[in-house]
Amino acid sequence: MGIKQMGVTLGSALAALLLLPAATVWGWRPVLFGACLLLILTGILAYRFYSDPPEDDSKVESAEAPARLLASILQMFKEKPLVLVSIAAMGLSGSQLILNTYLVLFAYEYIGIGLVSAGMLLVISEVSGSFGRIAWGMISDHVFQGKRIIVMAIIAALSIVISLGISQLPPGTVFWVMVPITIAFGFCISGFNGVWMNAATELVPVKQAGIASGFSLMLGSWGVILGPPLFGYIVDVTGSFTFGWLFLAAVLAVVIVLLLWAMAIVKREGKAYTKG
Repeated sequence: MGIKQMGVTLGSALAALLLLPAATVWGWRPVLFGACLLLILTGILAYRFYSDPPEDDSKVESAEAPARLLASILQMFKEKPLVLVSIAAMGLSGSQLILNTYLVLFAYEYIGIGLVSAGMLLVISEVSGSFGRIAWGMISDHVFQGKRIIVMAIIAALSIVISLGISQLPPGTVFWVMVPITIAFGFCISGFNGVWMNAATELVPVKQAGIASGFSLMLGSWGVILGPPLFGYIVDVTGSFTFGWLFLAAVLAVVIVLLLWAMAIVKREGKAYTKG
């Protein structure tokens, strides 16, 4: 799962590495147009070469599918640990997009680092997140014997420490001080996704794994929508990135509470269907 999720962050890193410098030379419109053409080409290649798995004869009839889907979604809302983990993932996803959205602006406008160097920080963050997705998966598999929720809580706790630290950085902080902070931040906050996906599927019976992952993504993705605008609003109102990073730390503290709550329910009721 971690290897699969690497594609997202590596793609973002490649975009920051190539598109941002290109935009400074040719302007953002032609560069974005070229990226769109590449996306279309990728879609054509996927359509041409990807093959769906064989049809399952046991699938329900198409007329019954909508009713079964609605019933399955409603059933997911009754799985309290899954709901708690999904809401926690909302906070983690929002935090990840806040870092991706504002790292360049923070480094360029507040710290005073050059635009290309600020873009390199985003590359570093995304590459670190790519390795984090594999590393945290291995940690959950081998160090915590397949437990996922505690690993998500550890990621959130480490991200709080880093967010509090970055909130205290003064203008004029040099690039090489930002590099290790960015590596650690990206490794944690962009590295949780594979562990989250496994946690979601392991909190329900195997036959419900697909709907559980989709349900959890449905809730968790709201963090992507809500997190960056809230962070930006706080920065605009206060006139300082400091309060934005403190807000991020507060969100992650709530995430830890939700995850610990989910762990308590799992332990009390034996809700996990594997070791998670």
